[in-house]
Amino acid sequence: MWTMPPVDTVLHVLSLVAAAAQAMTAALAAGRRSMDWVGVCLLGCVTALGGGSLRDVLLGHYPLVWVENPTYLAMTVAAALVTIAIARVVHRLQLAFLALDAIGLVVFTIAGCEVALQLHESLPIVIVAGMITGCAGGVLRDILCNDIPLLFRSELYASVSAVTGAIYVAALGLESNHDVATALAFAVGLAFRLLAIRFRWEMPKFVFTDERR
Repeated sequence: MWTMPPVDTVLHVLSLVAAAAQAMTAALAAGRRSMDWVGVCLLGCVTALGGGSLRDVLLGHYPLVWVENPTYLAMTVAAALVTIAIARVVHRLQLAFLALDAIGLVVFTIAGCEVALQLHESLPIVIVAGMITGCAGGVLRDILCNDIPLLFRSELYASVSAVTGAIYVAALGLESNHDVATALAFAVGLAFRLLAIRFRWEMPKFVFTDERR
């Protein structure tokens, strides 16, 4: 009889798929700026692995994931190179990649919170660690592409990560089963992000214009 695999296993598989998807979207961004193949691969790796790497450096958590397991690095490089060959096909799958990006945001946030909890960090640091893991890769990509990072626009992105991390930590604090806390945070975070995309929910904007001439 078929049984449901453990939640951690499901999230691990989803994180691999999401990392590959992020590397592919980063490769498209590199292509729009006419980067060479090395630039495409570097941008893909920075986007997919940068958040977790930055988190680990800030928390002193070593070795880095891709250093301990170079398979992650190889996978992101391969995803970026594949994108070069099928760029037109990838470009048409925008909605699918938005969904995969949403999954990645939520899964990476939970993973970042879990690492900080294992290091016995305080509650604010745990949530920030989750946000860094989920969001920093995209910020680095946008900076390298000379764009305003998505995190700093009005679109709900960092907010989704913060809510996901808060729910995960709160559920664990209420002594919920680890699998239940993970599934709850994943479901709420993913639904929140997808609804934000569908209905274009945004944070209030700050607009300042200096009227002096």
